[in-house]
This record gives sequence, structure tokens and C-alpha cells, in this order.
Amino acid sequence: MKTDESFLKLEKYIIEENYRGFDPYDTLNSFLPFGILGKWGPVLATQFQKRNPFNIRPLIGIKKGINPKGFALFLQAYSILYSATNKEEYLKKADYFFNWLNINYTKGYSGKCWGSNFPWASSEKFVEAYLPSSVVTGFVVKGLFEYYKVTQSKAALDLMESACVFLDKDLEKFVDETGICISYTPIKKDVCYNASILTAEALAKVYSINKNIQYKQIAIKAVEFVLNKQKANGVWNYSYNLESGKEREQIDFHQGYVIESIFEIKNVLNIYNINWEEAIQRGLAFYKNEQFDFSGRSFWRIPIKYPVEIHNQAQGIITFAKLKQYGEDYQSFASKICEWTIANMQSPKGFFYYQKFRTHTNKISYMRWSQAWMFLALVELHKYNK
Repeated sequence: MKTDESFLKLEKYIIEENYRGFDPYDTLNSFLPFGILGKWGPVLATQFQKRNPFNIRPLIGIKKGINPKGFALFLQAYSILYSATNKEEYLKKADYFFNWLNINYTKGYSGKCWGSNFPWASSEKFVEAYLPSSVVTGFVVKGLFEYYKVTQSKAALDLMESACVFLDKDLEKFVDETGICISYTPIKKDVCYNASILTAEALAKVYSINKNIQYKQIAIKAVEFVLNKQKANGVWNYSYNLESGKEREQIDFHQGYVIESIFEIKNVLNIYNINWEEAIQRGLAFYKNEQFDFSGRSFWRIPIKYPVEIHNQAQGIITFAKLKQYGEDYQSFASKICEWTIANMQSPKGFFYYQKFRTHTNKISYMRWSQAWMFLALVELHKYNK
């Protein structure tokens, strides 16, 4: 019952907010000219703001907005809810998110595609608002796939197929003897494991409908590439720098991303491969034993344990619920993560907090990062608890 009450409170909140909100990375939507400080101005401003427990966004001109990835997560969740209940109210909401995504895509590429509603900067690149990425577009396809399953909508299939043209044609591929890695954005060839495998998942899902053999081949090669990058203890690092030859050792919710995508690909392609199965098993064991404690509280980035990050909590719920067949306690552990999160990170107003530290909690509400992910997590938990 706690999860049902939590879901209803969260849904009420996000509807009242009209699915719009702030984001941890939306700093550069401000009117402040961070760029006058050079390359590092936007980077440092973004990093400071996402750590700032005080929400000063309205003071610096940042407005609540629609994030395409957030809408993709809501589309996925409401499509699953409609499939489970046949309630027309859920289908109407799914229709709303589908129609918005069908109209609001980034123009100028080989296929329809989506990017974040804000610019963002890192030490390696600057990404303009709405520049399409494999990650945002990949999550849109995940949502469209669930929507297509319950509606058989030709418009949804057309949109998925168009998105896969972008993913296949406009993103560079790194190829070596182990397989293929698909780049994060069209502006740079790079090797980011979770972004590539998410792209592969999108291609595999569209292959399962239209039987485009090229998509199947790319997906398999992308899985093989990622499997080759898994460590003996089951972990994946975040990325590989083509210039330095070094990996970025960032171990967080992306571990769950990678495992889930491999699982989805093997299912839609109907593949049983012992190497894939063993990689999933090792990855899940590390994820549970090293990235969470017994209570269901996640660690931030191994070996750093704090803050507890809502995105880590949500992905843990999704991964262990969805892959419950791989461990007799994975389903109950998904529920345990959920119970801890509700007890420790949900506001009386219904939304979920961003981060919880040892001494304080960052209670800023982020629509995509926190609410959309927890909404999907609660839906997935209910689906796999049957």
C-alpha cells in the first residue's frame, strides 16, 4: 500500500506541475553570460548549480520547462499502465506525450531526433540546447516502443523508424576488433558505453518490428563491444577516451542502464548467448552487492557513498524488478530500495528529493531527473510484482 500511496501522491504532483520543471543541468538557460569567463565558465557554473541546495533558478532567469527525455519516460510509464489496466485515462495521457514528441523534435538531421531543453558544458564539449543525442533519442524510442505495443499506431512506428535513421546515419561509430560503439552526439566521435548500448536497444526494438537486418547486426556488435569492456568483477566504467586511451571511472546508475539494455536487446532479438548471460549475472551481482547497502540505500559513485542520489534509487528499482529472474532476492530487493526511497526521499507534497547527504537533504524538485524516473520506477515495480 505504501507504494500505491506514493504513486498517487507523485502523480498528483506532476500533473499539478503540468509535467514541467527544473533540471540539475539547466544552469545555462540563465540570462547570466557565463561564457564570458571562457571555456570553464559554463562548466563550473553548471557543476556549482547542480550541487547548490538552494534553488536560485527563478532569480537568474531559469524557467520550468519541458524536457523531451522526461516526456519519453512519462510516455513509457503511461503506456505500461494502460497495458496493465486498460484504463482510458492512462491511454489519453500516453497519447498526449506521444503527440508532443511527434511534433517537437530537432530539425536538420537524417531522421527525427531529440535533445535536452538546455545547453550543457563539460570539460570535453559544449552541447547546444536541443542538440540531439543518442541518450535522449534512445529513451524516446523506448517510450514509443511501449506505446506501439499497446496501440499498434503506424504513426508511432514511423516515428521510431525515423529516429533509428538518425541513430544509424548521423552518429559516428567507433569500430574495433571487439565490435561497435555508437557516439553520444553528432558533434564528436566518442566511446560512452551506456549511450551506445541504449542506441543498440533502440535499433534492436525497431528491428523486432520491421526486420531491418542492419539494425540487428549493429545491435549485436554493440553488445559485444560493451561486454568486452566489463571488468572481471562485473563492473563497467563510464567511457573510454580515444585520445588518452584511459577510461572514466564513474560507477553509478549507468551500471543499471547497461545491464537493462543488454537484457532488453537479448529479449527482443530472441538471443540466448552464455557470454551475455554471464555478463548480466556478474553485472547484477556487483550492482547489488557493491552499489547498495542492505537497507536499499544506494551509494553515489563507488567508492564515494554520499550523497544518496534519487536517480540511483530509481534505476535500482527498475533493474532489479525487471531482471528478477536472475536472482531469487532481486524482486524483494527492488521493493526494499523503493521502501527506503519513499521513507527517506519523498516529500509530503508528493515529489522526490534530489540528494540526501549525511547531514542534510537537497530537496529541490527536478522533473526529469527525479520525478519522471521515480514515476517510471514505481510503475515498473508494480508491473513486475505480479
